[in-house]
Amino acid sequence: MSPALPDGDAAPSDGALPPSVAAGAQDRAFGVYLHVPFCTVRCGYCDFNTYTAVELGGGASQSSYAATAVREIALGARVLTGAGLPARPVSTVFVGGGTPTVLPADDLVAMLRAVDDAWGLADGAEVTTEANPDSVTPASLAALAAGGFTRVSFGMQSAVPHVLATLERTHDPARIPDVVRWARDAGLAVSLDLIYGTPGESLADWRTSLEAALATGVDHVSAYALVVEEGTRMAAQVRRGELVLPDADDQAAKYELADDLLTGAGLGWYEVSNWARTPAHACRHNLAYWRGDDWWGVGPGAHSHVGGVRWWNVKHPRAYDARLAAGLSPAAGREVVDAEGAALERLMLGVRLAQGMPLESLTSAERRRVAGLVADELVDGRALLAERRLLLTRRGRLLADLVVRELAGFGS
Repeated sequence: MSPALPDGDAAPSDGALPPSVAAGAQDRAFGVYLHVPFCTVRCGYCDFNTYTAVELGGGASQSSYAATAVREIALGARVLTGAGLPARPVSTVFVGGGTPTVLPADDLVAMLRAVDDAWGLADGAEVTTEANPDSVTPASLAALAAGGFTRVSFGMQSAVPHVLATLERTHDPARIPDVVRWARDAGLAVSLDLIYGTPGESLADWRTSLEAALATGVDHVSAYALVVEEGTRMAAQVRRGELVLPDADDQAAKYELADDLLTGAGLGWYEVSNWARTPAHACRHNLAYWRGDDWWGVGPGAHSHVGGVRWWNVKHPRAYDARLAAGLSPAAGREVVDAEGAALERLMLGVRLAQGMPLESLTSAERRRVAGLVADELVDGRALLAERRLLLTRRGRLLADLVVRELAGFGS
């Protein structure tokens, strides 16, 4: 099962936000995340807030979901206007899940149209949907492109059948070149998502997956280390000794191989786990998260952030549908990020970016700790001196969490 919602204060039933969220809003981009909480099967490693048809039960359905999400979008427009926020067109939309493309393309387009009606889409807005390789057809991808989508992110995960089987992924790896071609023929930009560190995956297996992804000619690749969360089916398999997780050295070797092959193919890293052919091919929606911009998260369990206020929706689609049907906000709780929390988030997110962080943006205490990180070859000393920027070395990327702890004073 997916993790519990965070602790926080009760959210008002109408979703109203304090006037303070409007301060500085013109300097922050505004994006929308649309969560589609449905999958045909639940993968054993997944702890996202997703449901199969069997798990969904009565009172909510995939067929009515788009209409329910549209109600929250309309609520969001009223709430932001009521808080005094200036009109800001949506610069990025990201449809995630789950598997968004288990819904008909027309439903996804209807949700996007509602976003446009509520806030307007900026010129050149990036509009992405996630998809499984076995959940699309040439016709469905063409319909998404015609409806305003600009980008698709396929959950490739691996090109090796036994690795996909361990992950309980259902697609045939031979389908990847086909779906990439279909998407490009439709005019969509394409990203491939990979996972490394699956139990039983060798370094040669991982090389096979990377080379297969690069052979498609895509302009964006994400490569994430597998994290096995408590409560998942895979966690139970590990606990029973049925699966053995790789050690840290194995994970590091696979990250370094990914960086070598992707960089060698002309894709540069712009965030610790993401590589793009040019800055224009980077995922602008994710960059907005990492830079602390504003976004409204639509859907069960979706999280939002506007002007230092965070909130999260009820998790189950039935509860989500019921609250909106009653004219209530689906928010389950919220928090106001204090100055200390905002500073820590700034470090956690900023250091992961290839552009690094200006040295002047660090506190005096944080700057005093940088010398030790340079000595440990976690921070690039040349960039520090020549550009006065804190930039991670590749070793630092492998230990980004440690860098944050040291900078924040938690490691001393």
